[in-house]
Amino acid sequence: MKPTLSRIKQTLGTSKSKEASTIWLNDGGCPFGSVPIKRITKDDLIRQKHLPPPEDLAFHTQFFEVAIVSTRTDLDYKFGGAGMSATLWNPYVKGQQHSGCRLKVQKLSDIIQIGWRVDPTLYGDTLTRMFIHFQAGNIGCFNTLCPGFVLIDTEIGVGAPFSNVSHRGDIHNLWEYPMYLDRDLVNGNWWVLVQETHREVGFWPQNIFTQLAGFATHIEWGGVAYSPPDIPEPPMGSSFFPTNMKGYDGSCNGITALNYKGETIEVNTIPHTDNPDFYRVYDIPPRGTNRKYKHTVLYGGPGERT
Repeated sequence: MKPTLSRIKQTLGTSKSKEASTIWLNDGGCPFGSVPIKRITKDDLIRQKHLPPPEDLAFHTQFFEVAIVSTRTDLDYKFGGAGMSATLWNPYVKGQQHSGCRLKVQKLSDIIQIGWRVDPTLYGDTLTRMFIHFQAGNIGCFNTLCPGFVLIDTEIGVGAPFSNVSHRGDIHNLWEYPMYLDRDLVNGNWWVLVQETHREVGFWPQNIFTQLAGFATHIEWGGVAYSPPDIPEPPMGSSFFPTNMKGYDGSCNGITALNYKGETIEVNTIPHTDNPDFYRVYDIPPRGTNRKYKHTVLYGGPGERT
């Protein structure tokens, strides 16, 4: 089952941040021939009924707030993947709120995502956890809560918590995690890769999609937050507006995009935030000679203070 992938050559991290590898299973992984899939409990099923509907395909979705950098939407674009190294934070949420950071690859109604989020409704706690998500028309779910994603890694638990997160201002303990979405050049399956080694976690088969059976036309990097009606919006990222100071900001470091050949390319990006009173985003362009390897997104904010 070896995929034919681009093998992005660059190092995504733009600082000396520590790479978090703490979503591995503590006991060394599953026996040969098996993979770690979370047992679905009655409480999980009850909480799933309260999950909000997926974000709308447009930016402006009621109750969702984003602070992102995106490519220009153009159906003539053919993206074969994307990547980032996301700093890990633990913004305060409660009830049915959630807050996180994600890489989103999309064509029309088909969407795949990877990132981290704090989501009591999804997970039953307020830990910072890795997540994946797919939407294929009207079908979709997080992690492995429904058929679709084929998990092959015996040690990494999709949806598992990170035991280390960053603390604002502590530049010696800044934690981040490289994440990639990469389309197989031969059969069109969409793979989830993590860490600087591009570890193969699993894939969504091409045949579950309609639009993403081909290439993507839109990519987003940045933060997203949700709050139910009449509830103040939660913090995002480091819980403060970006400062462009190391150790203080939510960030997607070394963002990348791949073309239809699996080659790393520079893209024209657009910053967007739904509500700049609550959240902000800065698109930090590449600098120096290796321009396409150092593109960074800074995002975050306190939310709606009460």
